[in-house]
Amino acid sequence: MTASAEIAAAKATRREWIGLLILSIACLIYSMDLSVLFLAMPAIVADLDPSATQLLWINDIYGFMVAGFLVTMGTLGDRIGRRKVLLIGAFFFGAASVFAAFANTASMLIVARALLGIAGATIAPSTLSLVVNLFRDESERNRAISIWGTAFALGGLVGPLIGGLLLQYFHWGSVFLINVPIMAALLASAPFLLPEYKDENAGRLDLLSVALSLLAVLPIVYGFKKMAAEGFEVSQLLPILFGFAVGVMFVRRQKVLKHPMIDLALFRIPAFTASLMVNLAGVFFIFGIFLFQNLYLQLVIGLTPLEAAIWSIPSSLVFTVMSFQAWRVTNRLGPVKTVLLGLVVNALGTGLMAIAAWHSSLVGVLGASMVMGLGFVPVILTTTGLIVGTAPPERAGSASAISETSAEFGGALGVAVLGSLGTLFYRFGMTNADLTGLSATDRDGVTAALGTALEVARTTHNEAAPWIALAKSSYAGGFALCCALATVTLLLLAAIAARVYARTELDESRIGAH
Repeated sequence: MTASAEIAAAKATRREWIGLLILSIACLIYSMDLSVLFLAMPAIVADLDPSATQLLWINDIYGFMVAGFLVTMGTLGDRIGRRKVLLIGAFFFGAASVFAAFANTASMLIVARALLGIAGATIAPSTLSLVVNLFRDESERNRAISIWGTAFALGGLVGPLIGGLLLQYFHWGSVFLINVPIMAALLASAPFLLPEYKDENAGRLDLLSVALSLLAVLPIVYGFKKMAAEGFEVSQLLPILFGFAVGVMFVRRQKVLKHPMIDLALFRIPAFTASLMVNLAGVFFIFGIFLFQNLYLQLVIGLTPLEAAIWSIPSSLVFTVMSFQAWRVTNRLGPVKTVLLGLVVNALGTGLMAIAAWHSSLVGVLGASMVMGLGFVPVILTTTGLIVGTAPPERAGSASAISETSAEFGGALGVAVLGSLGTLFYRFGMTNADLTGLSATDRDGVTAALGTALEVARTTHNEAAPWIALAKSSYAGGFALCCALATVTLLLLAAIAARVYARTELDESRIGAH
C-alpha cells in the first residue's frame, strides 16, 4: 500500500465524527454539572433550608468526587474497557440525576451530588481516550481533541445559562433532569459508534491508593468548610491535619508502586510543574469567581435567575469564541507568550471584577467577566498542551491524566476555598448587625449566609430592615476580596512561570495548539 493510500485509509468517516459529537455532548453535560447549580442555589435554599455548611457541600461535593475518582476510573477503563466504563458511568449518571432532581432534603441532595460525581468521573478520561482512538490521522485527531476540549470548557459556562432558563419556568430539580435524555442517547448510540479499547498491559487498580486519595482530600476540605461556616475552633484543625497526614502516605505509596495512580517523576520537570500550577490556578479562580458572580447577580443586584442568565450571555459568547480561536493566538505568539499574556489579561479582569463588585456595578461585573474570558481560555487550552508536551513521550498518557485531575480538582477547590473565604468575610461583616426582634435561629441564619438572610427577611417580613443592606455589602466585600486575591496570585504566577520557562528549552513541535 502506498503512503497516500495509507493516509486516505486513516481518514475519519461520518461515523467517527458522529461519535465525536456524542462524546462531546456527554462531556459538556458532565462539565456543566459543576456550574449548573450556581443560579439554582437561592431556590434550593428556599426549598430545602440547608445549613451554611450543607450549602457549600451541595456545590462542592460533585467536583471533589470527580477529582477523587478521575484517575481511578481512567485506570479501570484501561483494564476492563473504556467504552464499557463510559456506558456504566452514563447509566449511573442518569440515575443519580433523577435522584438529585427529586431530593427533598439537603442531605439527600448532597448524597445525590456525590453519586453524580463518582459517575461523572468515568466520562472525562473515557471520552478523551475514545476520541484519540477514533481519529488516526494526526491533524483530524488534533481538531477532534480541540472540539472535545471546547465542549468541556463550554459546559461550565452554559450551565448557569441553561439553569437560569429552566428555573424561570420549572422546579430547581429540572437542572438535573436535562442530563437524562443525553445519557440515554449515549447509551443507545455508543455500542454502534464507538470502538472498545482495553490496554492489555495496564496496571492493577490499587484500591488502597483510591482510599488514600479520598481520605486526603475530603477531610481537609471539610475542616475548611466548618471553619468558614462556624468560625475558627481548634478542633477544626484535626480533620485538616489528618488529611495532610494521609496525603503524605498517598505520595509515599505512589513511589513504591509499579503502576502508581500518579506518576510523581513528572513533577521533577520544571516546565511541567509550572504549567500544571498555572492550569490549576486558572480553573480555581474562574469557577470560584463565577459562583460568586451568579449569586451576586441574584442576591445583591436582585435579578431573577432568567435575567441573570441573559445578562451573562455576552461573557459566555466571549468564552465560546475564544475556545474556537485560541489556537490562532498560540500559533502567532507561541505557547509561552500566550500563557504569560493570558495570565496578565486574566489578572486585569479579576482586578476590574473586584472594583465592580465593591461598587455593585452590574455592567462592570459583566464587562470584567468578558475580560477574564479573553485571558482565561488561551491560558487553559495552551497549558494543557504544555503539560503533555513537556513530559517525555512515553509518559504523555500519565501527564494527560494528571492534567484532567488538576482541572477538576482546581474547579472544585476554587468553589470551596473562595466560597469559604467569602463566607468568613460575610460573617465578619455581620458581627455587629442589629438583629433585634429575630429569633435565635433566624439570627444564626442571617449571619451565616446572604441567601439565608434574604429568606429570613422574606418569611419574617423584614425586607426593609437595615441589616439587609449590611448583608448585601458584606457579601459584595467578600466577592471583591476574592477577586483582589486572584489578581495578586495570577500576577505572581505570571512572574514565576516566566522565570521557569526562560530556563527550560521547550520543544514546541511537540506542543500542539489545542
